[in-house]
Amino acid sequence: MDFSYVRFPEVEPMPKLPLVREYMDHFVNTLRPETDIFDAVDFLLERRVTGAPVVDAAGRLVGIISEKDCLRLLSQGFDHNAPAGTVADYMTKSVTVVAPEMDVYYAAGIFLRGQFRRLPVVEDGQLVGAITRFDILRAIKARLRPETDQALHL
Repeated sequence: MDFSYVRFPEVEPMPKLPLVREYMDHFVNTLRPETDIFDAVDFLLERRVTGAPVVDAAGRLVGIISEKDCLRLLSQGFDHNAPAGTVADYMTKSVTVVAPEMDVYYAAGIFLRGQFRRLPVVEDGQLVGAITRFDILRAIKARLRPETDQALHL
């Protein structure tokens, strides 16, 4: 029996996808669940950030506190009673996270489907960083901008 083999042309390997690890912030300001909520508001204002991950004593992510979560203070401060509580009372406990080895394209899809400004990066149960929409823009500039550096003039 005679066989003829089809030879496939040499194909260049696919380029490596950019990973969250390459673009994430490795240092992230965090809060603890037992922090007073007004101290958390001060924390956000002083650092000019819109939210922060909340971690326990072991560094495990237990929630996230955002400016939106803190706005609930207004609804609870009616009737001349000052609102009170801790970060744990106001934080979002169900948090979408990403792994450092996730590609940034997938992370961008998560941002497009949700109202997130930042995604905590968790590895082996520990918070190792955060990636923001701004970080994704840096990946776009580095990976998708055409080789010719001509700016568009509108």
